[in-house]
Amino acid sequence: MKKLLLIEDDKFLVKFFGYKLKKLGYSIILLEDGFNALKVVKKEKPNLIMLDLLLPKKNGFEVLSELKKTKEVKSIPVIVVSRLGMKSDIEKVLKLGATKYLVKSESTFNDIARAVRENA
Repeated sequence: MKKLLLIEDDKFLVKFFGYKLKKLGYSIILLEDGFNALKVVKKEKPNLIMLDLLLPKKNGFEVLSELKKTKEVKSIPVIVVSRLGMKSDIEKVLKLGATKYLVKSESTFNDIARAVRENA
């Protein structure tokens, strides 16, 4: 079973994504902030990380930058799923090393599931 780390602080989306992705056969690890992300990634070695950008304690930009600078985990694909839809945010995230960027308001769960299947 493939492991997916979901870093999201919206409790509704945590439940929704967690439930739906488990039904698709993924083991889900949940974090509600970015503070311990690197430590959890090193320990759990997920196949894929789904990352929100607007997080408490440490935002998604910082988390992504930290992950991609760390040799042991930098090859793990990261899909960013965020409310931020400005071109500059998308470009910044892709330059930092994200595999895919999905804007929450413009994406269905099927879009997210497709991105997960393609990258996990």
